[in-house]
Amino acid sequence: MARTGSADVDAAATRERHWVTGRLATLCLASVALTAVAGLVQVSFGTYSMTVVEAWRALLDPAVLFRTDVWAAFLLGGDLPPMERRHLVVWNIRLPRVLVGIAAGATLAVSGAVFQAVTRNELASPFVLGVSSGAGFAVLATLVLFSGLAPFLPLFAALGGAAAFVLVYAIAWKGGTTPVRLVLAGIVVSMIFHSLQQGLFYLADDLGAVQSAIAWTTGSLTGADWEQVRVVLLPGTAAVGLSLLGARQLNLLLLGERTAKSLGMRVETVRFGMAAVAILAASTAIAVAGIVSFVGLVVPHIVRTIVGSDYRRLMVGCVFAGPALMVAADVLARLALAPIQVPVGVVTGLIGGPYFLYLMRRRQGMGDL
Repeated sequence: MARTGSADVDAAATRERHWVTGRLATLCLASVALTAVAGLVQVSFGTYSMTVVEAWRALLDPAVLFRTDVWAAFLLGGDLPPMERRHLVVWNIRLPRVLVGIAAGATLAVSGAVFQAVTRNELASPFVLGVSSGAGFAVLATLVLFSGLAPFLPLFAALGGAAAFVLVYAIAWKGGTTPVRLVLAGIVVSMIFHSLQQGLFYLADDLGAVQSAIAWTTGSLTGADWEQVRVVLLPGTAAVGLSLLGARQLNLLLLGERTAKSLGMRVETVRFGMAAVAILAASTAIAVAGIVSFVGLVVPHIVRTIVGSDYRRLMVGCVFAGPALMVAADVLARLALAPIQVPVGVVTGLIGGPYFLYLMRRRQGMGDL
């Protein structure tokens, strides 16, 4: 018996150390390849006349790629040093759209995965729990009523998302929370904030602001520049990093509240703390890309199907798969009906909706992890 117990402990320790699997590595490599290919396609086409070879040469030109003053201007702001027009087009107009798509895809996917663990419900996402609607209302109010505060959009988005989730938590609280009450409260709060968003349009005097706000509510990367990259860089990196660090705690949450408490976890504290991280991740993406549907809901399902439910693998997979889906969808949104550009949120909805219906038909018990 002692030998058997020792063997079980050794096996558990081995699994703890070797959580990186071949499937996870394959998923990450495939996602990187898809993101790179979609990114190269994205920078190769536009209104400025340039061949594909010229665009790739401009992107990979060492004279720009390894210049510290150029990167300082991009990442810190300021005047760009003199550059050829093709370099300006590729680096200053087309590339930022790809980078914002990568950041938004990663943060939305990670946010959805965290919310699914926090609520222990596969249907959870920033949109279902009202976070996206709350953040969207805050950003929309800033764009329509206080356009001068646009540089602070991530802050307002985070505050709006946090306020929505606190409201959801308060509605769902009854001596504690349950996954079902959280989701139901999230649906109610989401409907309220969505109605408030619609009401904002009647308060706007500037038709241009209304048009940009409408485009933003559908989710779009059109017009993304280095300012959006700078906006998303720090909060997005922090949110993804904290999500990865919290993967072990999320694994414990999935065991159930009683089991987690018996192992010494303060369940409500961890749940609320990880929800705050998910809110930061979702709000960051919403501030720069608008309300992009289904990424936070579908990507964790795709990754879970491939690598399993261990959140150490799942979170890493989402960091890579989210950008692949977002950048590829944005290429379709831009080129499918060229010269008309479809909002990327429309494409992710068309991709994610049928896939999610397929999952629901395939898995009878869908709704609980």
